[in-house]
Amino acid sequence: MTQFKVYKIGPEIKFGNIDLSFTNSSLFMIISAAIICLFLYFSTKERKIIPGKLQLISEMLFNFIAKMISDTAGSKAKPYFPFIFSLFVFVLICNMVGMLPYSFTVTSHIIVTLIMALFIFFAVTVIGFLKHGFKYLSIFVPSGVPVVLLPLITVIEIISYLSRPVSLSVRLFANMMAGHTMLKVFGGFVISLGLLGGWLPLSFSVALTGLEILVAFLQAYVFAILTCIYLNDALNLHH
Repeated sequence: MTQFKVYKIGPEIKFGNIDLSFTNSSLFMIISAAIICLFLYFSTKERKIIPGKLQLISEMLFNFIAKMISDTAGSKAKPYFPFIFSLFVFVLICNMVGMLPYSFTVTSHIIVTLIMALFIFFAVTVIGFLKHGFKYLSIFVPSGVPVVLLPLITVIEIISYLSRPVSLSVRLFANMMAGHTMLKVFGGFVISLGLLGGWLPLSFSVALTGLEILVAFLQAYVFAILTCIYLNDALNLHH
């Protein structure tokens, strides 16, 4: 489990009881952000009618996120495209960077995914109240529910709403942590069994690596699309 250890880089920085020291987690967040900025810069530097490889990838990514927002949250969510795009790409690149040897998987820590999820939760709640006022509370009262069941259903809806940041953060953190742990376990089997017996766990490691790359993309997609669904509830007040 040492691959998940967070350690300080450079001098210790403290403000009272708050530790703001630079860590390996901070470093790989910066690396991921730098990769995104460099990719988007070079892919859009020379915009051509017949796109090159980098421009084609960035355009496909742009269209993919735009269609996801349109399908899940509608036209009212278009102003929030930059945030959803940044969220998806950041989570995806953090996941992919974590696949490199001797790197660090930022999204394998619950504190990182929880902070992102809490920000989304509070932002969506604020948007809902700004858009609809106290009418936004009607999201907890589904239409067509018998009066007898209404108190129970309302409590369930409130609990479901409040659990959004927990489910959103745990899903990403758990998948990334479990996948990397399995890769490490099978990698250990390859070394311990040697040339004669190590071919079977090695084949599993190769298959798991391919699966983990797919999971890295899927988890970024799930994180972004759930954000769009929550945004849809806030903008369109479906209940």
